[in-house]
Amino acid sequence: MVDFNDNSHRRYNILTGEWVLVSPHRTKRPWQGKEEKIVREIRPSYNAKCYLCPGNERAGGHINEDYTKPWSFVNDFAALKKDVPLSKFKSGLLKAESESGICKVVCFSPDHSLTLPVMRVEAIDDVIALWQKEFKKLSDKADINHIQIFENKGDLMGCSNPHPHGQIWAQRTIPQEVAKKNKQLREYWQNNHSSLLGDYIKEEQELKERVISENENFIALVPYWAVWPYEVMIAPKKQHRNILTLNSEERLDYARIIKAVTIKYDNLFKISFPYSSGIHQAPTDGQDWESWHFHMSFYPPLLRSATVKKFMVGYEMFATPQRDITAEMAAETLRNLSDIHYSNLQ
Repeated sequence: MVDFNDNSHRRYNILTGEWVLVSPHRTKRPWQGKEEKIVREIRPSYNAKCYLCPGNERAGGHINEDYTKPWSFVNDFAALKKDVPLSKFKSGLLKAESESGICKVVCFSPDHSLTLPVMRVEAIDDVIALWQKEFKKLSDKADINHIQIFENKGDLMGCSNPHPHGQIWAQRTIPQEVAKKNKQLREYWQNNHSSLLGDYIKEEQELKERVISENENFIALVPYWAVWPYEVMIAPKKQHRNILTLNSEERLDYARIIKAVTIKYDNLFKISFPYSSGIHQAPTDGQDWESWHFHMSFYPPLLRSATVKKFMVGYEMFATPQRDITAEMAAETLRNLSDIHYSNLQ
């Protein structure tokens, strides 16, 4: 059998039905490509010019609440409009339809200087509680069929404001990535009468090759099919279709493992590590999504160092995603990093 740790091979993503090309031998190639500039800034707890700090005026003219805990508001420059009537267009091969929804901004903390890895677990728990509140409120709306909670962290990920925050986009239709997972999860449930992700987690717990952190209720691992160099998935060990069914202790464990993963990220290259993270949950379209098992993915772009970024170009744009270091290599590196933030070790 071919040694997959040193030879090119494909890995199957059970959640989307897609493949990724893995080329571990490419880690030996010299790097003469683009290197990013890393700005190590010390931010104040309050910035008078920040659109998201408490009490400040936003770009749209609204004044922020003088909030002391996580706070949310409707995005002043939303990608989705709320009251767009349903309309469809078709002419030959050309097809379009209107889309409606609600976009919200979630400020994680009033403290401008913080990020998730340096927040207290209890403060992250407050963020998750706000996610739950927003998810419930939005899912009760008849014209909302999917809710995407996500965070873009760092300039490298196009984040327009360094204040700790994420977003929630709720919309009428179900996005493509979620639709792919709907199909895979439902087919497995119908054929096996069990959760696809739940069975996968049990297998990973037995192998222990890609697990980087776990507690009583949650597990964090580098997925076998990971595309990004240090991609991580967090999932509850017990099947939950969405975050609403987490009890207080499960929610606290969720906060603990988010902090653990993001600390390891920062410790990897001793920087505030950039990433895009998102939570995939069952659609809110009224169907019985008994097959769903919610999970949170982190897609970080850094490859070899704080300055070398992984770009999705060429073959990856036109054919199939490709990665160099294996999921097992990445997991071992992350697993062996300290659980204490590097800023507290100096």
